[in-house]
Amino acid sequence: MKTRVLHFTAELWPYARTGGLGQAVAGLADYQAASGTESHVVLPLYREARAHAGKLEPLWEPFTVESGGRREEVRCWHEAADTYPKTLFLEHNPSFDRPGIYGDSGSDYPDNPRRFALFASAAIEIARRIGEGNLIMHAHDWHAALVPVFLRRVYRDEPDLQRLPSVLTVHNGGFQGVFPYEVLKDIHLPDDMWSPDFMEWYGRLNYLKGGLKYADMVTTVSPTHAFELLTDVGGFGLQHSFRQLGDRLVGIRNGIDVDQWDPATDHDIPARFTPDDMSGKVRCKAELQGAWGLPRRADIPLFGMSARLVSQKGLDQIVASQSLRLLDAQFLFLGAGEAQFETALRELAARFPQRVGVNTSFTDALEHRLLAGADFLMMPSLYEPCGLTQMRAQLYGALPLARRVGGLADTIEDGVTGILYEAYSPEAFDLAIQRAVKMYQDRRLFTELARGAMRKDFSWRQPAEAYAAVYSRAAATRAIAETPAAEKGGRKPRKRSTTSKGGRGVNARR
Repeated sequence: MKTRVLHFTAELWPYARTGGLGQAVAGLADYQAASGTESHVVLPLYREARAHAGKLEPLWEPFTVESGGRREEVRCWHEAADTYPKTLFLEHNPSFDRPGIYGDSGSDYPDNPRRFALFASAAIEIARRIGEGNLIMHAHDWHAALVPVFLRRVYRDEPDLQRLPSVLTVHNGGFQGVFPYEVLKDIHLPDDMWSPDFMEWYGRLNYLKGGLKYADMVTTVSPTHAFELLTDVGGFGLQHSFRQLGDRLVGIRNGIDVDQWDPATDHDIPARFTPDDMSGKVRCKAELQGAWGLPRRADIPLFGMSARLVSQKGLDQIVASQSLRLLDAQFLFLGAGEAQFETALRELAARFPQRVGVNTSFTDALEHRLLAGADFLMMPSLYEPCGLTQMRAQLYGALPLARRVGGLADTIEDGVTGILYEAYSPEAFDLAIQRAVKMYQDRRLFTELARGAMRKDFSWRQPAEAYAAVYSRAAATRAIAETPAAEKGGRKPRKRSTTSKGGRGVNARR
């Protein structure tokens, strides 16, 4: 029997997303389905998802789930156009029919812990309806991390469900789902879960930590980031939990949809091009410069950035650097973010209108045009678990300029398909920019490097094969066993975790 996969995610492109999570899950699930794996994705039916979905049909009659001692009626829908229910939309209007995914007006919804606890409970009931045979439960990030927790603790007396292997993918360990102690009672988890061995984390309840404890296998989105999670600097305060996983932690880089990101067929760009005929890219650069109000100059490099304008993406480096102020080069920024960075970039654009452009109204089409016209892509990230834009950029002949962290280190070959640098400082960023300018001045070399980058394979083929191996390991190690005695009877709260906190914050939003 073929493996069947049931993904659980809070975001999914094109229905609802705030960052790369939704694109990564969609890319993997779509590739699996196209390759013959029965792959389903369960997504909350947010107001935004309903607006982007096609005609919806009910999959089953409404059913009841128990969450936090409350019995709630939910319903599953799928798009009528699907040949089989690939995307399952979980409807519970009190939880999900809201203006935002995680919050509104800049703050998180106070009932987020209850919303995603209900999501996890419903996930297991959906698995029961699909049928447990040869099914892999694949949860993504903290929003779905309670799936393996509930599976092993709440449903531990149901043998059929105990046979289900579970995999948890950590897309961004900086977001963990950290809540007050009272949430433990509210979602009806046993008292003994309030322990540094399970879900207690510095006097708070940590959803992601629970998922790490109970998932059969854990993956993250690049090999380098898997190593970073083991360190005091890169473990986001959960390094001890990641270390305990041993070989159950596997780093698998994300892929991208190479049909969607193909300059030879892209209808969102002014001219199409290939590695063998780059003339279309020359036109794309000129059109991009004109559209952003910059001089149409082919003699200087054009640096682009498509990202959330936040500290994690290195914006503090950029606004403090001298490159935008002094170099004879052009810099374009696409994306919205923190007000301080939007303001700083707009001020630079006002001071240097011949060199700097800013557009905070992101669209997918604008990103296509930016990558098609740019010579370099800036990614000076503080940390980057995987990153997707650097792979897209290479396929469009825009060489990434990035820090050697996470997936950037795994997908960029320094001096061959891009530029990597180490230190997190404006000075290091400036030196990397200067190196890029020199590289661009050798036009024959630069063109050959761009052509080589365009030929890279960033499809989902290799990542999907790696996930299939992880699923096999999870299935092989999933044995029915009695719950260990240590987990059986509601212990009193134990000492607080002594793990070094470190890391970079645990905001509930993505």
